Amino acid sequence: MMRKPPKYCQGFVDRHGKARWYLRRPGFDRVPLPGLPWTPQFMAAYEAAMGGESVAPASAGSKRTKPGTVDALVVNYYQSAEYQNLKPITKKTYRSVMEPFREQHGHRLVRDLQREHVKAIVAKLADRPAASNNWLKAIKILMRHAVEMGIRRDDPTAGLRKMRTGSTGFHTWTEAEIERFYEAHPVGSRARLALDLLLHTGQRRADVVRIGRQNVRNGVLTITQQKTGTEVCIPLHPDLVASLDALPKKNMTFLLTEYGKPFTPDGFGNWFRDRVVEAKLPKGLSSHGLRKAACRRLAEAGCSANQIMAISGHRNLKEVTRYTDAASRSALARSAMNTVWNLAEGTETGTGTVKPASQV
Repeated sequence: MMRKPPKYCQGFVDRHGKARWYLRRPGFDRVPLPGLPWTPQFMAAYEAAMGGESVAPASAGSKRTKPGTVDALVVNYYQSAEYQNLKPITKKTYRSVMEPFREQHGHRLVRDLQREHVKAIVAKLADRPAASNNWLKAIKILMRHAVEMGIRRDDPTAGLRKMRTGSTGFHTWTEAEIERFYEAHPVGSRARLALDLLLHTGQRRADVVRIGRQNVRNGVLTITQQKTGTEVCIPLHPDLVASLDALPKKNMTFLLTEYGKPFTPDGFGNWFRDRVVEAKLPKGLSSHGLRKAACRRLAEAGCSANQIMAISGHRNLKEVTRYTDAASRSALARSAMNTVWNLAEGTETGTGTVKPASQV
């Protein structure tokens, strides 16, 4: 019995007798796929297309992968259960690093890769520590897969450490920056709606672009996060309610492009960056920085790490503890200075000497 093609795949034989296959998902453009279903070449392109990446048709002279090479290892990993069970956004992230690694080193034999080779590869990106760490992570994943497949006995990345980036990641928006954006984009504008959705839900842009009326009931927004599969239930903030009330009632998805279509995550990121420029705010402010600002606000309001996680959907306590720690330090600093000021009220004029408690 012939095996069924992967989901959303349709094929036909053209007038020249050549089989042509396409990925046809409802609501997405048709994407041509190379080769035949279930072959490594076909499945690699299929996974890329399902993850939202563009797929260039392979040329007639495309070479097949050679067994034992990095090229073959990457293709094999894409077919593994581990990779198949990843969220689409995570697959896209992995491929964005694995494909350049494959392009540069695909012809090399996996068994010949040594520790010093890995160190040399990531060292070339020493001026970009974050990129270097992403490459190391990708190579670690591939080498672990190679060991599991019996392609090699050891992992040449074992014990290799990430570089220190000296960065705290995306800049967290300050209250002054948020207020400046508000001044530039009043209620009723798409930009104001975008900021309110990001700031008052604490969600990633990939989830914010999917939020619509179907997610709101009785004043509570419920959404299952695309990256982690975590379901969050968030009571609507009054400012967000005001922005939503200004929308046409016929829109199911809240954020739409100028053509009336839902944003893609990348498209939204580029569009939002332009709105930041319009507000004459400094470069480096991103949509993800508003997710961090939402966590900061919750921490400053006295919320615990677990309470913040209930809103943001973080699954790692360590990721949100830094917000509560920072808020605690700020509160302790204010308390300490209040103590100093109160003591200062008991000093003798001109002496700078604090009065004993019995004399106050």
